[in-house]
Amino acid sequence: MPRAVRERQMMDAAVQTFGQRGYRAASMDEIAELAGVSKPLVYLYLNSKEELFTACIRREASALVEAVRAGVEPGEPADRQLWAGLRAFFTHAAENPDGWAVLHSQARTHGEPFAAEVAVMREEIVSFVTYLIGAAAREADCDSELADREVVGLAHALVGAAESLAAWGNGTPGVSAKETAATLMNFAWAGLENLMNGQRWAPSPRA
Repeated sequence: MPRAVRERQMMDAAVQTFGQRGYRAASMDEIAELAGVSKPLVYLYLNSKEELFTACIRREASALVEAVRAGVEPGEPADRQLWAGLRAFFTHAAENPDGWAVLHSQARTHGEPFAAEVAVMREEIVSFVTYLIGAAAREADCDSELADREVVGLAHALVGAAESLAAWGNGTPGVSAKETAATLMNFAWAGLENLMNGQRWAPSPRA
C-alpha cells in the first residue's frame, strides 16, 4: 500500500479516536487497531502520540480553512460572500464532527504546542473574515475610520461567535448547518449593515 494511503488511514483513525475519546484517553493501540495496522508502524510514521495529535490538528485546520475559502465566490455582494463563508464553515464542522472536536475541544484544552497550532488556523480565518468585512465597508462607501480601526475587532467577534455556535449546532439534534449559519448571519449582518450605514450604538451619558 502506498505510504500516503496508509498515512491517511492512520490519520483518519487518529482524528476519530482523539475526537471521540479525547487526547489523554486515546491510546496508540486503539488508533492502530482502528487503522488496521500495527502500533510499531504508527510510531514509524509518526514518532509519538504528541506528534500524531499535532499532525491531526494541522490536517483538520487546513481542511477547515480551505473549505471556508472555497465556499466564497469573489465578485459576489459582501453579504452573499459572508453568508457563503459561514455556510461553508458550519457545513464543514457538521460533516466532520471528530475533526471539529479535535480543533475546538481537544487542542485548546491541552496547552502548548497544541493551542498554538489552533491559533494559527484561527488567525487565517480571522484574516479572511477581516477581508470580507472590509470589502463590505468599501462596498457601502463606509468611512475609513471603520475600515481601519474596527474591522479586525469585528472579525474576531464574528469568528468567536461562529466557533461557539458550531459547538452548539453539532451538539444539538436536528439543527442543520444552514440553520446555524442563518442564526449567526441574522445576528451579525443586521448589526454590520447598520454600522455600514453610520447607525452606531453609543452608551448613554450615565453609562
